[in-house]
Amino acid sequence: MKPEANKILGLPALEAAPLLLGWTIVRETPEGTIKLRIVETEAYHQGDPASHSFRSMTKRTAPMFGAGGRLYVYFTYGMHHCLNLVVGAKGVGEAVLLRAAEPLEGIEILQKNRGGITSIHNLANGPGKLTQALGIKDTALSGKLLNKSSIYLEPPIKSLNAKDIIASPRIGIREAADMPWRFYLKDSPFVTKHRYNKDSDTS
Repeated sequence: MKPEANKILGLPALEAAPLLLGWTIVRETPEGTIKLRIVETEAYHQGDPASHSFRSMTKRTAPMFGAGGRLYVYFTYGMHHCLNLVVGAKGVGEAVLLRAAEPLEGIEILQKNRGGITSIHNLANGPGKLTQALGIKDTALSGKLLNKSSIYLEPPIKSLNAKDIIASPRIGIREAADMPWRFYLKDSPFVTKHRYNKDSDTS
């Protein structure tokens, strides 16, 4: 893992979530390499009533309490899986949900993983879509370290400015629903379509 990535993944979730925007998620598959640029994240931490780590550690949430730099995958709504990057110090229980990403490489693989969806803007514009596009079908990767045998990160092609990043309330939660802990790239057509996207052309 790149030193820059380790530094970000060692930060608390609220600091790491906006800094992960622009980074590239990479997965090596038998069919080829998949690359997607992170354009939308959400922060979750142990003091957050919307977080899986809020009450206590369970077998399911144990990966969240590991040291930053590993994966946390969970199944939700009986429909799809969500991919998170565990961040912060060991024992704290923090993670960043990867909500949406821009396809960069391996487009045909992504389309196949998404069941034949062809629209590039609809391949990974939501947490369930993103995880499906990456070919993640279960929670086997949960707890795994980020590396070339699972999923890893590459640094941004160019640095982002604070004005490029928009904060909004998180999507689809009931607790702490008004906290501005969702972060996305301004004007990106690849973020989740939602009424919170005041500065995005996907609103």
